[in-house]
Amino acid sequence: MKNIKLVFWGVLAVVSLLWIAADPAVFETRDVFALRGFMIQYSGVLAMAVMSIAMILALRPRWPEPWLGGLDKMYRLHKWLGISALVFAVVHWLWSEAPKWAIGLGLLGRPERGQRPALTNPVQQFLSGLRSPAEGLGEWAFYLTVLLIAVALIPLIPYRWFFKTHRILAVTYLVLAFHSVVLTSFDYWTTPLGVVLALLLGAGSFAAVVVLFRRVAAGRQVTGKIVDLLHFPGVRVLESRIELQPGWPGHQPGQFAFATSDSQEGAHPYTIASAWDPANPSITFIVKALGDHTSQLAEKLHIGQQVKIEGPYGCFTFDDDAPRQIWIGGGIGVTPFVSRMKSLAHSRKHAPDEARPVIDLYHTTADLDETALERLAADAVDADVRLHILIDAKHGKLTGERIRAEVPQWRKASFWFCGPVGFGDALRADFAAHGLDINAQFHQELFSMR
Repeated sequence: MKNIKLVFWGVLAVVSLLWIAADPAVFETRDVFALRGFMIQYSGVLAMAVMSIAMILALRPRWPEPWLGGLDKMYRLHKWLGISALVFAVVHWLWSEAPKWAIGLGLLGRPERGQRPALTNPVQQFLSGLRSPAEGLGEWAFYLTVLLIAVALIPLIPYRWFFKTHRILAVTYLVLAFHSVVLTSFDYWTTPLGVVLALLLGAGSFAAVVVLFRRVAAGRQVTGKIVDLLHFPGVRVLESRIELQPGWPGHQPGQFAFATSDSQEGAHPYTIASAWDPANPSITFIVKALGDHTSQLAEKLHIGQQVKIEGPYGCFTFDDDAPRQIWIGGGIGVTPFVSRMKSLAHSRKHAPDEARPVIDLYHTTADLDETALERLAADAVDADVRLHILIDAKHGKLTGERIRAEVPQWRKASFWFCGPVGFGDALRADFAAHGLDINAQFHQELFSMR
């Protein structure tokens, strides 16, 4: 979380400083209409800068993952950038329209327009000729962008509608990029701000075209065939094992992948619940019925069905030198730990003398399925993991106090949490209050793609 916050606020600060350097006269203005011109430019530059970076992140690039903490963190940054783009676009629109409303209401006098200087630069003349269509198209693209971002942010709107409509943002981005090129102050383009903005618009436009042609991460996709399906009704969970075609690079425990079983529904991200074995190229997902799509998987999926798999992604891979690890899996959040336990069991069998951390796994759940819990317990025994199962109705909520009482060496441990965000945040804050270096020792997966 620290790094994505750093990137988010860093982008806003750098773009703001570049804009001030390009247009320092803003501090000398005393007229509301002169200020309006500056603020339209500033808010427009900010809106397109953050929207461009959000568009680049939509390609799911691999190179920022290690520094940003995984694709789950990158999607959180993508969401923040999208929301800030919406805010800056609204501010941009209000600076454009509000003074006109004030004039209409008699609150402001109409400004006197002097004669505009003649344009001698041929490029500036060309852009000036496009001003009218750029304004008109930009306004309609703004309205559509507001609607599409709202669809993305409202959880009640089904994922399939989000999936179908979110791609349209690539079209509105290209229109807004045209709007920006034409209407951004021409003097900016010869400044560092103009260079940065041009690079962002170019990269964002490339990303938009890739999205429109449905080529996002095309090189990281393989096909597979469902070979096993196992349903656990007590916890409303479906386990599926998929046999993969050649091309899968392998995965680490704790990573996730996108799976597409219905082209109309689109790709959904699921944590991988199996260790990688090159001799048996397969992948297992454990999916809980939490929404429209996942609730219907038990009925829709069948043995022999073709599935598209993309990935792997994520940095929730248990890589550290801590002598102890404390794992916390809330509900279906236990899945990455299942994968890690299977990997540990394999390494224990083939390298029994290899040094490993002492591990406690806390699994909290509101639902109960004896078969699922027996399988989890067997995995824990095979991996030499100390398992703590807490049923909400019987044991109450897991607290930091309970963990500290049961694991006295908790200060030397690294924490790995996967589950409800509020639960994770509460534990994180609790351990921070007791002196844990949460930036270095508390790892939390943000498994939310919208």
